[in-house]
Amino acid sequence: MIEVRELTKRYDGIEALKGISFSIPAGEIVGLLGPNGAGKTTAMKILVGYLMPTSGEARVAGFDVVREPFEVQRQIGYLPENAPLYGEMLVQEYLDFTADMRDLDAGVRRRRLEEVAAECGIESVLTRPIGELSKGFRQRVGLASAILHDPPILILDEPTTGLDPNQIIEVRELIRRMGRTKTVILSTHILPEVEATCGRVLILIDGRVRADGSLEALTRARVQVVTVAPDDPERARRSFAALDGVRSVAVRPAGGDFFTYRLELAREVDIGERVAAIVQQAGWPLRELRRDERSLEQVFRELTETAAEAA
Repeated sequence: MIEVRELTKRYDGIEALKGISFSIPAGEIVGLLGPNGAGKTTAMKILVGYLMPTSGEARVAGFDVVREPFEVQRQIGYLPENAPLYGEMLVQEYLDFTADMRDLDAGVRRRRLEEVAAECGIESVLTRPIGELSKGFRQRVGLASAILHDPPILILDEPTTGLDPNQIIEVRELIRRMGRTKTVILSTHILPEVEATCGRVLILIDGRVRADGSLEALTRARVQVVTVAPDDPERARRSFAALDGVRSVAVRPAGGDFFTYRLELAREVDIGERVAAIVQQAGWPLRELRRDERSLEQVFRELTETAAEAA
């Protein structure tokens, strides 16, 4: 649904995007993460046709964002961080106005207005001026406007900014529901939000893609942990260290005859079966065999610190 190749964007000599590439198939909810100034909003604005890239290519639902911007905009629903709402309009009037811009015919318009009002929980405020609504309701109105034409792709920039905890939970649930039938890109600074709603994470730092993968793959550390009771702890350490893909092995007592070995891996490789085979062949009592895990926050901090050191 979205294909980005070597995309760059420069502002007065400042390179906001430095040749980013990624692709997103249909039906994924992708979290776009990065510190301030990483290029997240710039990338989103290029995808929706608000900004032109300096070089590279971006295609949305098969349409080129530069040569076919109107076709692209028919395929997407976009909610910027500050939704472009008209405070003097009633909610119903604003949604009618959006339907006019989207050229929805009368039958489709009536059905979609009812559906999005129910889906976004704004039925009770349809006859109220937007300017009198709470931040949470205004955000819901913006989301209703973004999905009114039932687009296959949603691009949401900080959709829960300024919401209270209950409203955040409600919007997250709404995004998860929409993700069952749509492709969603969600930009946020709130890491638990990504963990709660997204199956895949793209991390932008300093205009570059520093990580791209499933939440499970990114948070799984390159460490295999095994706790056994070997007859010779040093021989056990050497056996584990000899496995292909193992960079180093740390060992510590774990009580009684047991020792815990932490196998740091040189690359993303699954060695669990080979570790189990060594233990089984040696006849060592086994207490634990698992892969260590990291939080998304740890991953984000490590990548940010690495990028800072490289700069």
